[in-house]
Amino acid sequence: MPSACSVLSLDVGRKRIGLAGCDPLGITVTPLTALQRGRFDHDLLVLRDHCQRRSVQGLVVGLPLDAAGQLTVQAEHCRRYGLRLAQSLGLPLAWVNEHSSTWEAGERHGLQGDRTGRLDSAAAALLLEQWLQDGPALKPAQLMAAGTGAEPVDGGS
Repeated sequence: MPSACSVLSLDVGRKRIGLAGCDPLGITVTPLTALQRGRFDHDLLVLRDHCQRRSVQGLVVGLPLDAAGQLTVQAEHCRRYGLRLAQSLGLPLAWVNEHSSTWEAGERHGLQGDRTGRLDSAAAALLLEQWLQDGPALKPAQLMAAGTGAEPVDGGS
């Protein structure tokens, strides 16, 4: 189980990024307003503001692995985005397998087919709940980028 701290969870999509955060004790997970994707520098300003206001100490980024646990094209995109964001913010990060998280969030919250971003943020909240329950520990982005401990997912489902 990872150490509790204020974390921002991201469900990275091509059009939106679902966001969720937890309190510093890791007790309460809250879906946040999804971010409409723009240029990276715009996304960075918005996410930096979230991190400052919430005193975020790490990022959890979902990787949509396939049923065999292998990286998909979208998972590779999420990995690159997560690494770039963590490096830009100077925050450690962890990967969580988000296989079926959007489907589960839709079922759990009655949001199937939602295009407002609520489904994306509900999925980010599930990723954060999973991370709080199972880990893996947050690691510096430099280690993740260098390949040291950068396995796609070293914990979670």
